[in-house]
Amino acid sequence: MKKVALVTGASRGIGKATALLLAEQGYDVGVNYRQDHIAANKVVEAIIAQGGKAVALQADIADEEQVVAMFARLMAELGPITALVNNAGILFQQSTIENLTAARINNVLSTNVTGYFLCCREAVKIMSARHGGNGGAIVNVSSAAARLGSPGEYVDYAASKGAVDTLTTGLSLEVAAQGIRVNGVRPGFIYTEMHASGGEAGRVDRVKSLLPMQRGGEPIEVAQAISWLLSDAASYVTGSFIELAGGK
Repeated sequence: MKKVALVTGASRGIGKATALLLAEQGYDVGVNYRQDHIAANKVVEAIIAQGGKAVALQADIADEEQVVAMFARLMAELGPITALVNNAGILFQQSTIENLTAARINNVLSTNVTGYFLCCREAVKIMSARHGGNGGAIVNVSSAAARLGSPGEYVDYAASKGAVDTLTTGLSLEVAAQGIRVNGVRPGFIYTEMHASGGEAGRVDRVKSLLPMQRGGEPIEVAQAISWLLSDAASYVTGSFIELAGGK
């Protein structure tokens, strides 16, 4: 069966590493991005240069109409989806709860939670045996913050990832009999550009000495876990989480 993957937030960081790795493993890849078309196109070009097939798909996953349109274009250009990696996420400046606004909280939840739900919904409509599909696999990128809470920094982000974990567990049970596996990964302190969004680009280096493994993680290390969960090697794994936090 032809392997078609959609990776959201694939223009940088964990999403980029995952898109490139899946392409190496024979997937045709939809490279979703929200704004940076130059970076997304570079990922697509790299995949094509390796002999793979990919397409850049612009969509803000918090917007239902854009998500529906993205899946329609993926189907038209690459074929039925067999693997979904929900990776796109946002966070804002480090803050204690006193300075959190409803607008900020809702923005975080719209992308990090609603966006994941919408992408799962559209993928299930295609993958599910009940809808004539051939099954598939979904990996939701959560965070160690779902366990740790990110006090004094990103409690809103951590809460959104807690919701992602609940989605992963519930959906895995809901669609298991339809041939769809749903799992999650919980990265910890990974060297990605996201930390700059929180106002501290060097955050991983600041905290790495506090981690049992004494180092931050690389995007490819998360991508390898994601690709395994999507693969036939994990064919009896659903509703599970892989911790990628250096022992934290």
